[in-house]
Amino acid sequence: MSIRVIVADDQEIVRTGLAMILNAQPDIEVIGEAADGRRAVELARRLRPDVCLFDIRMPGIDGIEATRALAGPAVDDPLAVVAITTFDLDEYVYAALRAGARGFLLKDAGTALLSQAVHAAADGDALIAPSVTARLLRTFAAAGSSASPVQPIEALTEREEQILATVARGRTNSEIGDELYISLSTVKSHIASLMAKLGARNRVEIAIWAYETNRVRN
Repeated sequence: MSIRVIVADDQEIVRTGLAMILNAQPDIEVIGEAADGRRAVELARRLRPDVCLFDIRMPGIDGIEATRALAGPAVDDPLAVVAITTFDLDEYVYAALRAGARGFLLKDAGTALLSQAVHAAADGDALIAPSVTARLLRTFAAAGSSASPVQPIEALTEREEQILATVARGRTNSEIGDELYISLSTVKSHIASLMAKLGARNRVEIAIWAYETNRVRN
């Protein structure tokens, strides 16, 4: 079954290029395109795609606002959003992830990484461009909130601490399973438990918490 995707970018040549790349994948189908955030939100709410691929800089409602409208903390049934931009600027990344994005890519990421990010978002994973992952989350956590990090409602197990560290380093579920010699279903079970204990909505928030609590330093 194909992963259904909406692409939003105000530059037609970029939007068309992204759609062509994704449609060329055997299990991805672009079901809608939008040139601005308002149209993107309307399309996403009507079509309920598996993944939304949104440019951050768009006229009117930008990609950050569109992401917040579809995946933000106030949304009961959030969609999976991957933010994409030309600019490797921390404030864009922070804003996108705080708004609820499940991934962040640069437009020069290449076909393989673009496809991987869409698959990851559809599977509940999160993929952030490898060039910014560790630096981003470390800085993100330091600049985030002056308040103390939330305390888990129940102590983390030793295995959950291991899973936490791998998530914070940007590993996908498959990579975590290979690294820790456990099944994919076991990985997903541990991540669900982490989300419940930390009150996290997605694995990006799990990763941020790991940096905020100094569990990952590299």
